[in-house]
Amino acid sequence: MASSAATRPHRRPIPSWLPQAVLYCFSAGCLVWVLHGYPLRDLVTAIAALDFRWVLLAVGFDLSVYVCHGWRWNTLLAPVVRLRLWRTVQAVYIGLFANELLPLRTGEVIRCYLLAHWNNFRISLSLSSAVVERLMDGLWMVAAFAITAGFVKTIPADLTLLVRALAVLLVLGAGVFCWVVWHKQDAHAEIGQGRWSSTLRHVEEGLHLMGGLPTLGKTMLVSLLYLLLQVATVWALMKAYGLDLSFWAAFGVLTVVRLGTVIPNAPGNLGLFQVACVVALGLFDVEKNDAKTFSFIMFFSLTVPLLVGGAVATALAGLNLGELRHRAARTAQAARHQAHP
Repeated sequence: MASSAATRPHRRPIPSWLPQAVLYCFSAGCLVWVLHGYPLRDLVTAIAALDFRWVLLAVGFDLSVYVCHGWRWNTLLAPVVRLRLWRTVQAVYIGLFANELLPLRTGEVIRCYLLAHWNNFRISLSLSSAVVERLMDGLWMVAAFAITAGFVKTIPADLTLLVRALAVLLVLGAGVFCWVVWHKQDAHAEIGQGRWSSTLRHVEEGLHLMGGLPTLGKTMLVSLLYLLLQVATVWALMKAYGLDLSFWAAFGVLTVVRLGTVIPNAPGNLGLFQVACVVALGLFDVEKNDAKTFSFIMFFSLTVPLLVGGAVATALAGLNLGELRHRAARTAQAARHQAHP
């Protein structure tokens, strides 16, 4: 037995740089596709011709999205801890700022770490609340796609299949969540004493505390407002560019873009965002070069205010992103060690 163990081939771990390299290559490929045959001077001309009154309105809607995000997070965690709105919004801004600069949406962990650190509660609770947020976002997004499919008959079959698969996963996730909330004793028994039992029990307790029907109902309504503010941002940008599309079309464009960028990718989803936007606008018969131009206008209009606000929020926290990333990773690692010492 010893000799067979000694002769067993050693599997080399995947290099830490490889996933990021693949993501950057994919992002670069998407950008090449969008820029192929596209005259960049059209973008400069289009920016100069924008109706900046609508742009400012779009920026206002976009900034209110992050305030609404903080409000929703506070609402979800209200049965557990009372949070200050400004601190929560600051954590949201810093997390999204990190997502624009770091791959694989590292900012999601950073914002959860900050909220837990500033308010002195377990990061497992913060992470579980973020999962519930994403579950709600997904449910509303699938509903939005169903509305879009009702008046757009040219949606690609592959996209429809992807949304159906996502819907199945969301329903399963919602089912697990409801079971954990309404069968606390059974959930404790199922978790048992395994390697991750302590961490899972912390998550289960957090879900149970957040899982009251009044809390979930309020949070779902705030999530709807959160979605509508994002739609209003896209609609205002369409008006600024001169696209003669309705609010419902903006609903459809946002839905397809969000679904297209649901998988963690390169920083800011650069490249993939533009491809998803071009595909989405193509469903509404927008000419391809116009769609490409609008994809960059939308990307810059959403990204620049976030970078400015995120930089300010990070500076006020007295930390840099590298330090925050290190602290968040160290805290998560410590939580795992506590789970199985």
